Amino acid sequence: MNAFIRQLTGVRLVAAAWVLLYHAQGPLNTIGILHIPVFEDLLRVGRLGVDLFFALSGFILTYTYMKSIGPRLHGSKTLKFWWLRLARIYPVHLVMLIVAGLAVFAQAKVTGDALDRAWLNPWDFIKNLLLIQEWGPNPQRGWNFVAWSLSMEWLAYLLFPLMVLVLWRMHKHFSIPVLSVVWVALLAPLVIYGMGTSDSYYTDNWGSTIRVLTEFAAGAVTFLIVDKIRSSDRVHAVADVLAWALPLLVIAGAVFLSNLPAAQPTSITSDPDAEPLPPFFHLGLVPLLILWIGSLALARRGMANILATRIAVVGGFISYSLYMTHLVWFGLWRAGMNAVGIDGGILYAISVVFLLVMSFVIAYFMWRWIEEPARVRMRSWIGTRPTPTEEAGEAIVETEQALGDPPPTAKPVNLPNENN
Repeated sequence: MNAFIRQLTGVRLVAAAWVLLYHAQGPLNTIGILHIPVFEDLLRVGRLGVDLFFALSGFILTYTYMKSIGPRLHGSKTLKFWWLRLARIYPVHLVMLIVAGLAVFAQAKVTGDALDRAWLNPWDFIKNLLLIQEWGPNPQRGWNFVAWSLSMEWLAYLLFPLMVLVLWRMHKHFSIPVLSVVWVALLAPLVIYGMGTSDSYYTDNWGSTIRVLTEFAAGAVTFLIVDKIRSSDRVHAVADVLAWALPLLVIAGAVFLSNLPAAQPTSITSDPDAEPLPPFFHLGLVPLLILWIGSLALARRGMANILATRIAVVGGFISYSLYMTHLVWFGLWRAGMNAVGIDGGILYAISVVFLLVMSFVIAYFMWRWIEEPARVRMRSWIGTRPTPTEEAGEAIVETEQALGDPPPTAKPVNLPNENN
């Protein structure tokens, strides 16, 4: 496994766990641990874990495919790329789409509530099947709610074969200073959009599309910059420091926004079991997260080694399943707690621990029994080997091999020499 890929696999765990805890703010508040200093502020911006995923995806896919499909547009390579991406994301999406629908019907049967959800209709189901549900200026989310980001990822995948043509030429002809200017220019629309205060979720007016395209592209350019940086002890030493400093800056930014009066939404939910609205302007923290990805790719010690440990890498392997399953599981848990009438006390606290632990257990089994076998099978349909290099640790065999190695120190990043 490439050295820098291992710590970036650990980043996937950070991103998924951040989103999970963001959605768990209600239960954490009920048991009285949400208001730990800094902890609450950091969780309020936990939806940034999705933005971290978007940028990381652009970085990894550029590393993998730039040399093989970048020089020229090739129909068969493009179709193969799209199929391999579907093999990566679609099996879990399809399973959870069905599970989410069944869960809603089951909950209505148990509670007697009416099935009055706006998204519970054939057209929205079809849009989810096609992964286009988040496309447009004002999307209607439903079914497995978190799959909105999957819809945005799919949009980026569809555009990537064209994007990589530009990236290949930029890598060949642009210097690091010029690439840095491009990086800033790509993120400028995101930051400008993030200065708005009409929607703290930033979904209005093509918000989701702006997020994915700017972050995915900036992640890709981050790889170009990292690949051009000459490896040296000085570079690695600076990266080691930035790998710690940048997350601390994100935390400081979250604390600042949580205490900035102008950043507080005027509409605050009264439901104690729901997550509080995120502060305005939190998209301004995204550039720091993308810089973190780049610093980790060059780091050799400290944070890089922590994220390359066995537990972090395993967590990275199951992160996609964790992200896709946790919200439906949370809904079933809430329905069960309401049915038995437990809304506080020691039993509720125990159940919250159970909620969080089972989120990871469910994710592991979804990865082990659905995500990985289905991905391998779909790859085999087009004659592609079952142990790909494009995303470290996707294959079980590769997982076992990787986990047997000690956390490596980073090496100079080189483009792959084969078409995966």
